[in-house]
Amino acid sequence: MEFELRYVFGHVEVYDAAGRFRFSADSEREALAELEEDAA
Repeated sequence: MEFELRYVFGHVEVYDAAGRFRFSADSEREALAELEEDAA
């Protein structure tokens, strides 16, 4: 799955390949962990 991480005012927002917002996280590490959980 393709995704984009955007850094916005001290947090990370995750968007899918179509540019739709998926979720936000406090850090890149947290965002990547959430994406791994979704993939499992």
